[in-house]
Amino acid sequence: MLKEFREFAIRGNVVDMAVGIIIGGAFGAIVASLVNDVLMPLLGLLTGGADFANLFVVLREGTTVPAGGYETLQAAQEAGAITINYGLFVNTIITFIFVAFAVFLLVRSMNRMRRQQAAAEPTTKACQFCATDVPLAATRCPHCTSELAAA
Repeated sequence: MLKEFREFAIRGNVVDMAVGIIIGGAFGAIVASLVNDVLMPLLGLLTGGADFANLFVVLREGTTVPAGGYETLQAAQEAGAITINYGLFVNTIITFIFVAFAVFLLVRSMNRMRRQQAAAEPTTKACQFCATDVPLAATRCPHCTSELAAA
C-alpha cells in the first residue's frame, strides 16, 4: 500500500495538480485584492458610498433593542437578533461578478497570446495516392512507392 501511495504521489498528474492548486491560491489572492482594494471602492464611489453590508431584515429582536432599531448589522448581531443579511448577499454577488470578469480577462489574454505564437512549419506532407504522411523532401512515397509532386 505504501508503494502504491508513493507511485500515486510522484505521478506527473498529481504534481501538476498540486502546482495548479498553489498557483490558483496565489491567483485567488490577487483577484481578491483587485476586487476589494480597487473595484469595490470604485463601485462605492459610483453609487455614492452605498454600503450594502448593513442592509438586513430583523426576524427576531435581540435581548436589547435600541430606540429606532439597530443601526448596523454588527449591532443587531451583538444584541442577539436573528437577521436576514441580504446586503451581504448583494456584496457577494457583486464580488462574484468582478472575480468572474477578472478571470475572463485573464483567460482572454492568455488565449490571444497562444494564437499569436507562430504555428510550427509542417515537416511532412500527405501522399496524394495513399494519404500516408511522408517527409517534405521525399520524392517517392515509402508506403506505395508512387512518385510525389515537388512540394
